[in-house]
Amino acid sequence: MFEFNAELDAHLKSGMTSLCHAWSIRRRDGIVLGFTDHDRTLSFEGVTYNADSGLSARALSQSTGLSIDNTEAMGALTHWAIREDEIEQGRYDEAEVTCWLVNWADVSQRTVLFGGSIGEMQRSAGAFRAELRGLTEALNRPLGRIYQKPCSAVLGDTNCAFNLDTPGYTALVAVDYSEEGRIFRWDSLHGYVDGWFARGRFEVLDGPAAGLWGMIKYDRPLDNQREIELWEPIRGAVTTGTQVRMFAGCDKRMETCRFKFTNMLNFQGFPDIPNEDWVMAVPKQSGSNTGGSLR
Repeated sequence: MFEFNAELDAHLKSGMTSLCHAWSIRRRDGIVLGFTDHDRTLSFEGVTYNADSGLSARALSQSTGLSIDNTEAMGALTHWAIREDEIEQGRYDEAEVTCWLVNWADVSQRTVLFGGSIGEMQRSAGAFRAELRGLTEALNRPLGRIYQKPCSAVLGDTNCAFNLDTPGYTALVAVDYSEEGRIFRWDSLHGYVDGWFARGRFEVLDGPAAGLWGMIKYDRPLDNQREIELWEPIRGAVTTGTQVRMFAGCDKRMETCRFKFTNMLNFQGFPDIPNEDWVMAVPKQSGSNTGGSLR
């Protein structure tokens, strides 16, 4: 990630330097924020780095090889920069972070010190602490197929390949009633059988919570209404009239893939894999463990 800059190198060797740090944070929703520990605002590469932002970072720990390079950023929660409600909503989860060493007298003299993403964030007493994870953090993830009976794909991803825009599998509606950002009711939500959206995705399209989503726990009729309950509340205001989108739920079973989505060719599970009791048992002529087909 380190980029050699001859002009910056000459400036460092001059013995009298005018250096500062600058951080850019690019969230997954496209918003870019810039901060610097200099006493005036800097601008380069299309990003404005605000001074007096209260953001600072501990010494960067970087190494060769494949070890994880981690550090921390700390700062004050301010309305114009990093807000507490946006941290609570998860808008900074996995945001891209780049740290620069910059000659504030000539910003063309700069180099990248750190590149990575935001990990765990903590808030207390009007301040935040964010873990910065290096680029090699992605190499710490387990990869490969998992042999299990349920499908390992996510509905609509490249492995599933189901088109979520297929008519009848998506509902675009305005909220009639909301309770604590977790329970939603409609007087009329016809055309879908009970439980159609259970285990599906619930997305907020406008308002303060736009871009947030949750997983649907229950989809049921209640007192001539249709009720949708989420596993966890949406961490933002979802009021009457807010536009939301709901996707049909998938419980990862082969029967659901075949009959509900007609997508059996892309089923990513192993429905015929034997369970532990079958593996440990000895073959015998009586009973189901005869050594024949499981079906």
